[in-house]
Amino acid sequence: MITIQDLSFSYPDGTRALDRLTLTVEDGCCTGIVGANGAGKSTLLNHLNGFFLPRTGRVTMGGITVEKKNLDLIHKRVGMLFQNPDDQLFTSRLYDDIAFGPENLGIPKERIAGLVDEVLKRLAISELREKPPSHLSQGEKRFGAFAAVLVMEPSVILMDEPTSDLDPKNRRRLITLVNGLKKTTVIVSHDLDFLWDTCQRVCIMNRGHITAEGPAREILSDRALLEANDLELPLRLQY
Repeated sequence: MITIQDLSFSYPDGTRALDRLTLTVEDGCCTGIVGANGAGKSTLLNHLNGFFLPRTGRVTMGGITVEKKNLDLIHKRVGMLFQNPDDQLFTSRLYDDIAFGPENLGIPKERIAGLVDEVLKRLAISELREKPPSHLSQGEKRFGAFAAVLVMEPSVILMDEPTSDLDPKNRRRLITLVNGLKKTTVIVSHDLDFLWDTCQRVCIMNRGHITAEGPAREILSDRALLEANDLELPLRLQY
């Protein structure tokens, strides 16, 4: 589903965030990306949703090259859950935030109402439908933003630090939801226990490179490998 070939990217200040990075994510696989701060994880994710366009190298999503002329297609196929849900929720009512994407596709209002109700029930947040996002807790905002992604029925879902503002109960809810997606999913997270519970494969990034890639629990249980990349074992394996 996702193919990245020799992708390089530098910021205007000269910081080289990605350095000839190559990676393949199989259709239907949930893949975690881990690494210390500054490894290039979020920069890579922003190349997958078209926020950044490749300057050197190539990115394809389901056979479609990520480039300016294809951005409309990419945005229909790829859903992005940002690290901060406030970046995704901007209307005065949660229902309108969730309906915003389908409305921009020209879907009839009656059909949109059904789609929104369905995703609200799926995430067990129907009671939040009429509430302003500014009045929601961070956890409620997180699931509201997730609903705005799922209602678009993307074939690829990207997540940037999805557990950063969740309490243990809602973190477990999110694990259950992710495991039920059955979609190509890429998750950037420092929460290695979350990746242990959700991902089939894990990649380690360091200074813009993929330094290791393989089955999730094999990578995440390799103390020497993790420590060589400034990471620690998941908490469940530390004690």
